[in-house]
Amino acid sequence: MTGNRPQRPQPPNRPSSSSASSELAPKPYAFVSFPKERPKLQRPIGHDKYKSDRIHGTLFLTLKVQTSLHVSTGVVVMGSDIGSRVPLIKTMVQATDQKLSIQGSSLKGCIRSVYEAITNSTLAVITPRYRDKIPPDRLPCKKKDELCPASQVFGALDWQGLIEFSDAKCETTGFATGFMPSLYRPRPDQRAAYFDGRGKVAGRKFYYHAIRAIDKGQDRGITVQQAAKEYTFKTQIAFKNLTAAELGTLLVVLGQDTQYPIALKVGGGKPIGMGTMTVTVTEIERVESREKLRDRYASYYTSEGDRISGNELQQFMQKMMKAAHSSLIQKPQLEELAAVLKYPSDREPPSGMY
Repeated sequence: MTGNRPQRPQPPNRPSSSSASSELAPKPYAFVSFPKERPKLQRPIGHDKYKSDRIHGTLFLTLKVQTSLHVSTGVVVMGSDIGSRVPLIKTMVQATDQKLSIQGSSLKGCIRSVYEAITNSTLAVITPRYRDKIPPDRLPCKKKDELCPASQVFGALDWQGLIEFSDAKCETTGFATGFMPSLYRPRPDQRAAYFDGRGKVAGRKFYYHAIRAIDKGQDRGITVQQAAKEYTFKTQIAFKNLTAAELGTLLVVLGQDTQYPIALKVGGGKPIGMGTMTVTVTEIERVESREKLRDRYASYYTSEGDRISGNELQQFMQKMMKAAHSSLIQKPQLEELAAVLKYPSDREPPSGMY
C-alpha cells in the first residue's frame, strides 16, 4: 500500500507538477559559454631555464572574507578537541597557533576554473558519468606537448605548470562556528539549462555571490568550523616563465581589473552564499637581472628580487592586463563571467529547502 506513505520532499526549484517555470525560484548559478573556436594546443615553455623574454617572480596577496568561509578537511571531530562548545564539528585546517589555513590546492582550483573560463581552454576535470556530454575539443589535455592556455600555466598530465600556490594563513587567531544546511547534489539531467541544442554541456558553471551566507542554525544545519566575515588571509603565488598576457590574465582572475571587479568563490556552501573572498595584490617581487636568475641555480639561498608596490605596482599590473586583453582573454566569456562573479553583489542568498 502507498496511500498513506509520506511523500519525500522535492529538491529546491524542482517542479512536482506542470507548474510554470516562472513560479520557480531563480537558480544561484549560471553558465559561462565555451568560445566558438577550438582551443589552440601548444608545447609549454619548459622548466629547463628562466627565459630572458619571460616574467618571473612572486605575487603577495591579501584575501578578505566577505561571506563565511569553510574549506573542509573531510574530518569531523569533537568540538572540545578544537576549543568549541558544540558536540561535533566539521573542521578546516588549523595550525598549531590556532590560525585557520586555506590549502594552496583549494585556491589553485578556484582560480584555475576562472582562468579556464576566460581563455580558450579545455576543462581540467570532468565527471566520467557525463563524459559523452562534453564537447570533444573541451576534454582535458592528455599530451604534455599539446596544452591549452590554462594547462600551460596551471599544469596538466605530466606537466607541473608555471605557478606555485602557497597555503593562505589567517591573520586572526581562532575561528567562528557556523551551521551549514544540507545541500542536494547537482542534477544536470533534470534541468535543460545544463545542455545546448546538441545535447552537450552548455558551459562552465559558476555560483553567484550574495550579500550574506545562509546559516540555518544548530538544529537544522551541519556544524562547521569557519572563517567569519572580515577575516583576512595572507598568501603568495610564485611564477616563472610567464608571458605578460598570462600574468595579466591571472591578475584579472584575481579581481584587479576595475572594469571587471570579480571576487573568488572558495570552499563549500557556494549555493547558499558562502565562500566569497576579495583579493588585494599588495606587492609583486620581480626577478629580472641575469645575476639573480643565475643565483636561482647556483645557491641554496636565493636573493630577493625587486619588490614593487603602490603606484608602480598599479602601473605594472595595468600593463600586464592590457596585454592579456589584447591577446589571450576572450571578451565574451569574460563579460559572461563578470556578470556572475561581480562583487560587491546585491543578490540575496536562495531560500527554501537544501
